[in-house]
Amino acid sequence: MKILCFALVFLCSVIFPQEDSTKVALQNPSPMVDYTRKHERITQTKFNGIDFVIDKLANKPVEVYIPKKSCSQNKFDLLIHFHGSANVVKYAADKYDGNIIAAVLNLGSGSKRYYNQFENSTLFNSLVDSIAAEAEAKTGIKPIIEKIILSGFSAGYGAVKKLLENYSDRIDAVLLLDGLHASYIPEGKVLAIGGKIDSSAFNVFLKFIKEASQRNSRKKFLFTHSEIFPGTFVSTTEAADFILSRLKIVRTPILKWGPLGMQQLSYAQKNHFMIMGFAGNTAPDHIDHLNALYFFLNKLMKL
Repeated sequence: MKILCFALVFLCSVIFPQEDSTKVALQNPSPMVDYTRKHERITQTKFNGIDFVIDKLANKPVEVYIPKKSCSQNKFDLLIHFHGSANVVKYAADKYDGNIIAAVLNLGSGSKRYYNQFENSTLFNSLVDSIAAEAEAKTGIKPIIEKIILSGFSAGYGAVKKLLENYSDRIDAVLLLDGLHASYIPEGKVLAIGGKIDSSAFNVFLKFIKEASQRNSRKKFLFTHSEIFPGTFVSTTEAADFILSRLKIVRTPILKWGPLGMQQLSYAQKNHFMIMGFAGNTAPDHIDHLNALYFFLNKLMKL
């Protein structure tokens, strides 16, 4: 019961409406519980790679990890993940199909914090340069960054949105883990009773997705979502449905096991763009998406 209560508190603290809202409308916490799916967790705490911290750029320290298998290499993909346990990100880096440097930034509750962090237009370039310089100092090898991957869990999508606004040309791949929201119009009025979606929240994502949808594009985009319905702002399912309707892409219903005991219910794909829908409307279902970062990251890069 203590674990369930903690999960519910965590869920309420990390999901907020999209960052352009002037009011923070807390979601209606789900009263549902789930004892069917496994909800396996990444518990590993010791890793054999190189750890270091960039602590003078962002509002919080940026934790960086280079897997042991990548320490002697000079070409890397760079993953910058927003919101979630550093151990989960390190685990994903160790499981990555290729050489990678992984960084994680945690700023606390609410997508607005992540969005506002990158209002400084020089921060992103400074962060990438600092990671590369410190990696060279630690390994003795000058890193060549081949691809930049942005990943956001839950509220972390706010940072991804801001970076896509300013640095879309530099970003090769985007992974959103049960995190993409918007406000209703009028605020708090759900679709079932006549509300509409503030579609402006999705414009920058749609632009990137349209590029990823092209056959010869180098861009990749993967969005996973649960069935959680916050009630006061647009759910990830509604966000997915809106994007698919705009692009005229039809979902395919399926039923199969996913990573860590997740159950996949649907997918939609066009070239290097994919949406994957999963069962569950509880806090553990939400946190499943973060723990499965290792799986979804490799899925993204194979699109």
